[in-house]
Amino acid sequence: MSLEELIQYTDSINESKYRAKQIHNWIYLKSVTDINQMTDISKATREKMLETAQITDVKIKNRQISSDGTIKYLLEFADGNCVETVLMRFDNRANLTACVSSQVGCACNCKFCATAKLGFVRNLTPREIIEQVLTIQRDTGLKVTNIVFMGQGEPLLNLDNVLKAIEIFNRDFVIGIRRLTVSTCGIIPQIRKLAQLDFQPTLAISLHAPNHETRQSLMPIENKYPIDELMQTLKDYVGSTGRRVTIEYTLIKGFNDTVDCAKQLAVLLIGLKANINLIIYNPNDQDDFEKPSKESIQKFKYILEQSGKKVTIRLERGSDIDAACGQLSNKYK
Repeated sequence: MSLEELIQYTDSINESKYRAKQIHNWIYLKSVTDINQMTDISKATREKMLETAQITDVKIKNRQISSDGTIKYLLEFADGNCVETVLMRFDNRANLTACVSSQVGCACNCKFCATAKLGFVRNLTPREIIEQVLTIQRDTGLKVTNIVFMGQGEPLLNLDNVLKAIEIFNRDFVIGIRRLTVSTCGIIPQIRKLAQLDFQPTLAISLHAPNHETRQSLMPIENKYPIDELMQTLKDYVGSTGRRVTIEYTLIKGFNDTVDCAKQLAVLLIGLKANINLIIYNPNDQDDFEKPSKESIQKFKYILEQSGKKVTIRLERGSDIDAACGQLSNKYK
């Protein structure tokens, strides 16, 4: 609940607005798991709350810790459906990043992604999206500073619920809008809708190919929203918002990691205000793709940098527990 909704709740149990602010702080700033932990609220009020409310009904079904400190959670909702969410830590950075899911399963069927094999079940509600971050904070006692919608599902196919969650992350968790990132495989009408908002989270585009034919073989969404139309939409987005986008590109050995692919990508991105984030393919048991060589990775990066773009290679986190990009598959279940 937002603060406004909590005020409505405290009104309904004949308590003051000040009580709503106390509850709000306990939930969002202190991440309590039990109403009785709200020690500055009277016992009588807590008893009324226990009769009418609960903090969470989400269960941690499984929890794995990687050798690099990444934690992956398999969370079960009240209807028995599960999603995975990941907490990533970086030794040389103060930020703690939560990678959250937006749907149970996914309908986009990208060939290199393990989540695709689950199929699509349903959208997550704003509460279920928010609960992923709250569960991490309750379990670890740590404060999440960055949130990326890069878990299971296509966020822009659940845009209204994702935006409601983002508003609460921004306002109630006090996480800056630039620390909130939404990754999409390129749902063009929804990108246009994002451009019309008063605020925009950071937009990341899962591109993964430099041309129509290669992308079509990897990502069925290319049949509906072709790459040339997507590029024009992104240029329009940057023009109307002034916000730079991130291009995500997963390098797959012998498939899209060649020098020619790098040159094609550099040409494709001419005129687009964008950073490029290269992702090294993470193996899963759902396909036969392979990691590229270090030499091809560095060549690819060098060619793109010569075109004037800022290029980074995403740090691999949690691959030993199937928590890295493209590996989330609810394997435990």
